[in-house]
Amino acid sequence: MLTILGFAMIATFLVLIMMKKMSPIAALVLIPALFCVAVGQGAKLGDYVIDGVGNLAPTAAMLMFAIVYFGVMIDVGLFDPIVRGILRFCKADPMRIVVGTAVLAAIVSLDGDGSTTFMITVSAMYPLYKRLKMSLVVMTGVAATANGVMNTLPWGGPTARAATALKLDAGDIFVPMIPALGVGLLAVIVLAVVLGRRERKRLGFLTLDEAVVQEPETVLVGAGGGSDRTRKTSGGAGTGTDAEPEAAAHRDADDDEGFKGLDPNRATLRPKLYWFNAGLTVALLTAMIMEVMPIPVLFLLGAALALTVNFPHMPDQRARIAAHADNVLNVSGMVFAAAVFTGVLSGTGMVEHMADWLVGAIPDGMGPHMAIITGILSVPLTYFMSNDGFYFGVVPVLAEAGAAHGVSPLEIARASLVGQPLHMSSPLVPAVYVLVGMAKVEFGDHTRFTVKWAALTSLVVLCAGLLFGII
Repeated sequence: MLTILGFAMIATFLVLIMMKKMSPIAALVLIPALFCVAVGQGAKLGDYVIDGVGNLAPTAAMLMFAIVYFGVMIDVGLFDPIVRGILRFCKADPMRIVVGTAVLAAIVSLDGDGSTTFMITVSAMYPLYKRLKMSLVVMTGVAATANGVMNTLPWGGPTARAATALKLDAGDIFVPMIPALGVGLLAVIVLAVVLGRRERKRLGFLTLDEAVVQEPETVLVGAGGGSDRTRKTSGGAGTGTDAEPEAAAHRDADDDEGFKGLDPNRATLRPKLYWFNAGLTVALLTAMIMEVMPIPVLFLLGAALALTVNFPHMPDQRARIAAHADNVLNVSGMVFAAAVFTGVLSGTGMVEHMADWLVGAIPDGMGPHMAIITGILSVPLTYFMSNDGFYFGVVPVLAEAGAAHGVSPLEIARASLVGQPLHMSSPLVPAVYVLVGMAKVEFGDHTRFTVKWAALTSLVVLCAGLLFGII
């Protein structure tokens, strides 16, 4: 009976989330509470929740202060020179522009928020793609895939969810995965080179000087306006062919470039403190990789120091915290709500019963390979369901099944990250609508173009993990 109720609880949760009948936070709380009562253990619900909250508090703290820290770094202009440098590198060469898109998306993804990454990336790169008549689905596909690889950062969401669901330390999951994820990011760069060469072959190559001679119109390419301007054109670059669907996907887009990604005149800029902020960020990431302190403590100290040095006046500090409060509340609220779901799933014994059933369904010869199975399943499952549904509903069951065959929960957790490059183009990810909306690309066009490349990137990460002995 517990097996049936356990699967029914997960199925109910997934259906309501995917149909958008309930918010993730509400579903994580109410559905397990109802099923806890249904199995006759309603009196113990409070104990399950308290135990879960105690286990998840470090993860919630990490996410809260990581969002504040990287939000402040964006506010004060840490990433502005990177954006300008990438734009100078791109010039008017289609291949450089696509590679620059991948690099910019990967760097800005350090803040752990897909929406912010896409806003900054599209704001900076969209005018170049438009004026050179480049394929906009190439831009959205490369940006989404690069962000998917970087989304595995401990404060990005999936790693924190895996740590939460399996009661593991996020650093123990992520740090050993760095080589495999590095290979995945390299695969995205190689993909950008291949797609960029295709665009260069279709359109031709122009230097900035040639572009100025052929079309003297000045177009803003800096993110958000200001003095960083350059000249570029598609004149003489060739017309392309209607046979390429990714080129046709953007033909009817308007020429409105009203974006405000990184306003170079925003009041929060702190140019005199740039090297302090850069050094602080490098030191923070280094300390995280070296595991000098627990990640939540590092981000707590980093956020406090960043706020104090960059905004010494209390009203300014309150304003910066308020500016990022929505993201903090949404993410930390999700983590604490997950305490109810994981607490009930574990406390009532549902996980154990479901794992026993799953173990019986898997041939004995496949049991020792549960990590590989998890990695393969993560590709389609994280596309067709939310991260909440996958990590809180499916991964614990796979981990229990793997444990019966001697597979470590850490291996299962690492393998579960493999599908993230594809997940970031899932229709269940709100950030992808920011991406396609700002780029003026139809979601269907983006999906048709991106899915194959993102799935391939996910498989590259899986193979790298196996090769390095991480998974």
